[in-house]
Amino acid sequence: MSWDFIVPVCVGDLEKTGGINQYVVQDVVSPKQLAACLSKFKAALRSQGPTCILEHFDTGYSVLKQCNLVDLGVKEDTFELLVQVVSGLAASLPALLLSTSVSAAERKEKLNAVKMSVYLLCKLTEAFESDSNRQNIVTAPGKGGKKGKGGVEGLLQWDSERERVLQALIQLLQLDIRSLWSLSLVEEEFTSCVTCCCYKLLENPTISHVKSKPTRDGIIHLLGVLIKKYNHLLGASVKVIQLLQHFEQLSSVFAQAVCVWSTEYGVRAIIGEVIREIGQRSSEELAREASGVKAFSSFIAELGSLVPELMIPNISVLITHLEGESHTMRVAVCEVLGEILVRVLCGDKLDESGKADRDRFFDTLQEHLHDTHSHVRARVLQVYARIVNSKALPLCKYSEVMELAVGRLMDKSINAVKSAIQLLAAFIALNPYSCKLSSTDLQKPLEKETAKLRDMKARLEGKAPVATIKASELWAAMEPELLVTVRAELEPTSEAEKEDEDDNRDVEAEDDRATAVKVAQYLRVNKYRNAVRLCIRAHGCFPESEMFASLSTLTPETLMGTLAHIFKGSDEDAAELSQNLPPTPQKDAEQEEDGELKKQEMLVQYLKDTETFALQVERAISVINTMLYWKTTSVVQEAVQFCVTVCEFSVANSISGVRKMLPLVWSTDAAIKDAVVQAYRRLYLNPQGENIRVKAHTLVDSLSELMVDASLGTIQCLEEIVQEFFGSGSHLQSTVVQVLWERFTGKRETAALHRRAAVLLLGLAARAEREVVLSNLDTLCSVALGEKVTEDFLLARDAVLTICSITDHVRQSKGAPFRLPQDHQLFTCLTQAIAEGVVMEDPYWQTFMQQAVRLIYFLAESPDQLCSRLLQRSARLLLDQIAEGGELNKDAGQLQDGSQESNEQVNCVCLAQLLALCGCVAFWQVSHLERSVSAELRRRRGETEEREEKEKAPSSKAKQTASESAMEEELGLMGASAEDTEAELIRKICETELLAEENLLCAFLPLLVRVCSSPGRYSHPHLTTAACLALSQYMMISPSVCEENIRLMFTVLERSALPVVRANAIIALGDLTVRFPNILEPWTQNLYARLSDEVPSVRQTAVTVLTQLVLKDVLKVKGQVSEVAVLLIDPESHITSLALNFFNELASKDNAIYNLLPDIISRLSDPERGMTSEDFNTIMKQLFSYITKERQTESLVEKLCQRFRTARTERQWCDLATSLSLLSMCERGFKRLQECWECYSDKLTEPGVYQPLLAITAKLRRGAKAQFKAQVDEFEKLLTAVHTRGLENVESPEMDEENPKEGSSERTVMRTPLPARGRARSKRGQAKPSTSGYANDSFVTPQKSRKSKKPLITFSSDEEEDDDEDAVMAESETPKVTTPIARTSRRARLRN
Repeated sequence: MSWDFIVPVCVGDLEKTGGINQYVVQDVVSPKQLAACLSKFKAALRSQGPTCILEHFDTGYSVLKQCNLVDLGVKEDTFELLVQVVSGLAASLPALLLSTSVSAAERKEKLNAVKMSVYLLCKLTEAFESDSNRQNIVTAPGKGGKKGKGGVEGLLQWDSERERVLQALIQLLQLDIRSLWSLSLVEEEFTSCVTCCCYKLLENPTISHVKSKPTRDGIIHLLGVLIKKYNHLLGASVKVIQLLQHFEQLSSVFAQAVCVWSTEYGVRAIIGEVIREIGQRSSEELAREASGVKAFSSFIAELGSLVPELMIPNISVLITHLEGESHTMRVAVCEVLGEILVRVLCGDKLDESGKADRDRFFDTLQEHLHDTHSHVRARVLQVYARIVNSKALPLCKYSEVMELAVGRLMDKSINAVKSAIQLLAAFIALNPYSCKLSSTDLQKPLEKETAKLRDMKARLEGKAPVATIKASELWAAMEPELLVTVRAELEPTSEAEKEDEDDNRDVEAEDDRATAVKVAQYLRVNKYRNAVRLCIRAHGCFPESEMFASLSTLTPETLMGTLAHIFKGSDEDAAELSQNLPPTPQKDAEQEEDGELKKQEMLVQYLKDTETFALQVERAISVINTMLYWKTTSVVQEAVQFCVTVCEFSVANSISGVRKMLPLVWSTDAAIKDAVVQAYRRLYLNPQGENIRVKAHTLVDSLSELMVDASLGTIQCLEEIVQEFFGSGSHLQSTVVQVLWERFTGKRETAALHRRAAVLLLGLAARAEREVVLSNLDTLCSVALGEKVTEDFLLARDAVLTICSITDHVRQSKGAPFRLPQDHQLFTCLTQAIAEGVVMEDPYWQTFMQQAVRLIYFLAESPDQLCSRLLQRSARLLLDQIAEGGELNKDAGQLQDGSQESNEQVNCVCLAQLLALCGCVAFWQVSHLERSVSAELRRRRGETEEREEKEKAPSSKAKQTASESAMEEELGLMGASAEDTEAELIRKICETELLAEENLLCAFLPLLVRVCSSPGRYSHPHLTTAACLALSQYMMISPSVCEENIRLMFTVLERSALPVVRANAIIALGDLTVRFPNILEPWTQNLYARLSDEVPSVRQTAVTVLTQLVLKDVLKVKGQVSEVAVLLIDPESHITSLALNFFNELASKDNAIYNLLPDIISRLSDPERGMTSEDFNTIMKQLFSYITKERQTESLVEKLCQRFRTARTERQWCDLATSLSLLSMCERGFKRLQECWECYSDKLTEPGVYQPLLAITAKLRRGAKAQFKAQVDEFEKLLTAVHTRGLENVESPEMDEENPKEGSSERTVMRTPLPARGRARSKRGQAKPSTSGYANDSFVTPQKSRKSKKPLITFSSDEEEDDDEDAVMAESETPKVTTPIARTSRRARLRN
């Protein structure tokens, strides 16, 4: 073969005449003749094998050249032939490559066959891939129904054909075909041909899908072969970067590819090349390539998760991106650092370099917990959560990271907050300190161990330090005496020679080193003679020893030198000598004490770290508990899960969060409700135990802990969860009920708190199954309401609450009411307990009494008779007590002011309890009439009507059909008339019979009035409180009683010195406002006055009551709402939150806050109020946040500008200007501001007016269009000119153009006239003097305001909405007569 095939750059290059011996295509076959040529190609393949491509290359080339003109069948046949050729070459080449006797011609032939077949197969594959992508874009998948051979069928099969191509190429290129080239240098064009095909396949949009995994793996392995064997390393790294820039979906594909290339193919350099390319990208380049940045970051993050150990050498290149502007790159680098810390730089076996890298990476992550971008902060917190979950966080970092995580709870980003909660939950669940985290429990052990450590240190410091004497110092001390001994020994005697023989035997039995040790021991114990003799003998036994070599000439000097060398010795000898010395007991004791000290220091440090961790957890709990009521569902869910985690680890105050989230069972958000229910089920309703009995006890213990000291609201919320348990048919249900009864009855020794919890839980169970309590009613009466009832009124109260759960008021049954006879044991026990408690001083009697009277009216037949006898009995017992104490006077209604102060106190308490009983009976009597009696009348009427209809025979079908509509109308009128009659009957009973002379309730009313009206004489706080509350309950009976005593009740509200009395009075007057709105309407301002009470609890009660009245439309919203606005800056945070909630709810009403704002501004900026500008700004900033409509803003601009004319002081000008600056002003609002120039232009010299208006122009300029921005600039120049030079020196042509009707003589701007001094003027928004002040005259009842008289000063801006802003109720809106409709709604309210 004389020619060579050169892989062309372009397809058409093969037709051009090239260099010497270069192959050129001779004939491009037309499409019509291709079928015949392909048949010859197939025959040649069968006969000649894969080398037939050398003769039939032109046929394949013709198909490739005319790809768009050739039929799909021809292309598919050509493709199939080429795959077979490549596969055949892969099968036949191994034998050739292994052979040593291959001619050059044969080698060239095989090489040309390889290049030709690979070139055609790769190019045809690229063509098929382009057609497939085009078809996927143009044609919808599955469209057309039928699949013709020439249509979509071939392309749909292309997914499977790709894999065949890749497998064939891999099989061929895995062979060492480089030997076919001269010098084994594979031409770059051949490699590029294959790689271009691979990268073309990677551009498919579905390459990252699961279904494309075989194709994806084939491409990765084929490229791996090319990188390893065909020098494609640099090209691959460049191509990876290029494709990532344009195809975001390839990030995960290339991460997997680079991982495979670096691990399976051993090409680790590819990671460094790719990472270096990414690291060298500047921030400007990344900013221009948004999609590329996202692909780079995903690629880095995923590669870090696959091969974190290989990322460490290149991490320094990536860390530079942490300082860049791209937050996605910062996130990716932080995630890589996290993976390295979790999987590589973890554990205790790290060397110093590894520890340094680990600490450096942790410091980097901590820095980015304060990153400017919220997404980075959130992801770093998630990285830390993974580190903690993997137990890869060093103990020394726990406290620091924990503190940072708690700080992130205040983050503005919701995602960061959620991630911080998850991190804190991981810290608690996997903490290395203790299974129970409570700082209070840790405090005592820490103090104890710290004191013990202090004592140990003091004891060690008190001991005298042991002097350590060096060997050289000892030698210097013994040297003179030793020299004398040496000189004496060098004079031999016969006795000495005898001893020498004995010593020689000892020396011969040892080596030179052991002999030297023995010499040193003799010297230490001052046996100088033995040491000298042994040294002399040792020289004779060990003449070659270095230690004794100097004794060859025996003189005092050489002997002293040898002894000095042995005694002081080298370091090694000294160490060995010291080891052979006998141990000193004193040194051992010191070492032991040092070890104990170190252990104690470690224990104290551990306790300190544990306490610090527990304190941080408790701080986090207090913050996260507030998130339970956020509006973001996902944050609430995370907070709920956190509360569950901390509760499981017994963290201090964890139960507070569990209780706080309980009301969320009523949430309208199903996700939140389900999260809370699941949390309580996990904590309380899934007990662990060996058997059912143990599980039941565990469950009851858990629920009892929750019920202990729980409020009624908490119990109502628990009802939903406990009912779900008892209604689910759990196998534990019967056992749990049995355990509860055992605890309540005292069969098992149980604390009082847990007995009460047990009876309350029984009440919750009874709501699901009435028989739980009804069948054991006698047990309840005998245990809780029996002879020992006076010993525990709290248990009795809870038992009464449990019994209430079986009443119809809970179940709302439609049949005949369930009631018990008056002589039932239950009512006997209740009346006796109430009557005996009246003359006792038990603080819990009143709560028991209130629930007991309620139960009597709910469950007893004729409860009014029962309560009448109860009042008689209680009053008689009180009179008997007074008589026994010698305090009875002729006037039974008076109490003596005697010297026996203690007796009088007892009488006051008992009298207070009796009055409380009277008020409670009066209230429930009214409720009984309007709910129970009224409902029973309706039920009986309904039964009567049904019975009459059944007894009444139909006259005829035709007649019935004709009069059907008329009858319906008549029946409707009859029903309405009957309801009015029943309501009138109930009203008449309340008006005339309840307080008739023959009724016992009437006897106590004068006493109540007397106690309330004489606070100086009846000053006992319990008596005053009970009397005022009882009087308000009496006032609920009828309008006449209310009108007679309303002035007295407001007098108490204003003048009582007891905060609890004032708070109770506010609540009572709120209820009276709902019941008798016409009577209470003139007193509205007195209710609002309590918002400024000096006691926080009274202010809190007042704002709560007024919020309910206003939001339920019982009170009309008037100018007094400014008093609620003042509470937005109240020093008490809970009052501030209540006021904020008031305005949040009020904002949901149409234009309510908008209508009130001008009045609120006028009242708050009144000089007589004396509010600081900072407080005014705070309030207004909140109120103006509710103004969101453009028309409202425009109108308010005009109204506020007009008020400049009547403002009296500079402070009022400043407040108005500040209010204008707080509006979200738009172009129309700015125009209105210009139109009102004359209202405020003369006040611009004041900085407090000029600066806010300047701030308005600054806000308007942001994002404004060029034309509007020019107008704003002109207006700002005018403002500045007037502020600096004065209005008289500045002309305003703009204003003249806007006001063409004004004459030239009127251009001079009129200044706002000041009010005349010394003359009282009525001011809009100024509060009138309260009629409830401490004056000498009697308390005056305010008259109902019927006039619609306006203030003296009126504004054109107010005329449109005078009705909305007027603080006085208009004539048409004032209710005059209580209509039956109002009474019906009142009954409905009580019924519900």
